[in-house]
Amino acid sequence: MKGKEIKKILAMRFSAMGDVAMTVPVLTELARQNPELRITMVTRKKFLPLFEWVPSNIEVKGIELSDYKGVIGLERLFSILRGSQDFDAVADLHDVLRTKYLHSRFRLTKARVAVIDKGRSQKHAFLGHGSDHSPLRPMFERYADVFRSLGLNLTLHYDRPLFDLRGEKYLPIWQFAGKKATADRWIGIAPFAAHPTKTYPLEQMKQVVDGCRERGYHVFLFGAGAEEAAILQSWEETGVQSVCGRLGGLRGELLLMSKLNLMVCMDSANMHMAAMLGVPTLSIWGATHPDAGFMAWNTTPADIIEADGLTCRPCSIYGSKPCKLGDHRCMRQISPLTILDRIDKKLGSID
Repeated sequence: MKGKEIKKILAMRFSAMGDVAMTVPVLTELARQNPELRITMVTRKKFLPLFEWVPSNIEVKGIELSDYKGVIGLERLFSILRGSQDFDAVADLHDVLRTKYLHSRFRLTKARVAVIDKGRSQKHAFLGHGSDHSPLRPMFERYADVFRSLGLNLTLHYDRPLFDLRGEKYLPIWQFAGKKATADRWIGIAPFAAHPTKTYPLEQMKQVVDGCRERGYHVFLFGAGAEEAAILQSWEETGVQSVCGRLGGLRGELLLMSKLNLMVCMDSANMHMAAMLGVPTLSIWGATHPDAGFMAWNTTPADIIEADGLTCRPCSIYGSKPCKLGDHRCMRQISPLTILDRIDKKLGSID
C-alpha cells in the first residue's frame, strides 16, 4: 500500500434506496476482511435499518439532506464529519455534486480520496442492446473497486450469506402474522418500483397474488406510501396481508422479510433488501436489464423473469424514461401464469 496506512475511512452514498442497499454487502465484506479498519458510512437517516446487522467496525451516520442545503450546509456537514474522526481516506460511492464537494474538501485535508466509476459511457452504449451486449460490470464490483483503488483488500464472496437473523426476535411480526399466516410457505410480493416502466401491470400482478393464495401460500404485500398502501390493502383477504405501515418501519419489514421462503419483486429496493438477507428472490424486469449491472446480491439469471426477444430493451438504465413504443410490452408480454409457474418451481428447488 502506498502512502500512509489506512486505518479510518469514510464512505458516502445518499440515494437511492436500492443503491444504498447494494453498499451493505460490500461494506460488510470489507469490514470482515479488514477487521482492523474503522469504517464510517454516511447516508440518509431513513436508510439506517439497512445497516443494523453489519460488523461492529462499521459505524453508520444517518443525516437529513434537508439540513445541509447549499454550499453553507455542505460545509457544515463537512465540519461535522471531519470533527468526528480523523479520516485517512474517503470513498465516494455516489459521485454527485453533493459528494463531489465533500470529497474535495477532504482531499484538502490530505485524506486519500477514491471515487466510483459508474461506467456512464458503457451504460449508454448498452441501451437497446441488452440481448446482444456482454454484461456490464456489476455495481457491487464498482463499489468494491473504490476501496481496492485505495489499496484495501476486498474480495466479494457472492455465495456466502451476509447475515444470520434466525435468532432475531421481533414481537410485532408474530402479533401481525403469526396467528394468521398458518401456511407452510410465506411469500413476499413487492409489486411497485420507482418508475412505472419497472412495474409489472397491477391487474396482472393481482392475478399472481390470487394464484399464490389459491395454491395455499401465505402472501405478504410490501410497498411504501399512502397510495401504494391503499392499493395493497384493497387486495387483502384470507391468506393475503399488506405490511404497509404495520410493522413499525423498515426494520420490522426487514425482519419479516428475512422469514420469507421467497420474495417476488421488481428491479427495486425490495429485491436488493431480500437478497442481502439471504431470501430467495424472483425479480421481474421490464424497461431495465439485469446485465446493466444491477442484479441483486447472490442471484443468477435463473432468478430473473423477463420477456425474450425485445430489441428495445433496455430503453433506460434506471427505468426513468417512458416507453418509447407506448405499450409497455416488455412487462405485458409476461403472463401471470408464467410467474406462478416460476414461483412453484423456485419453491420446489429450495425444499
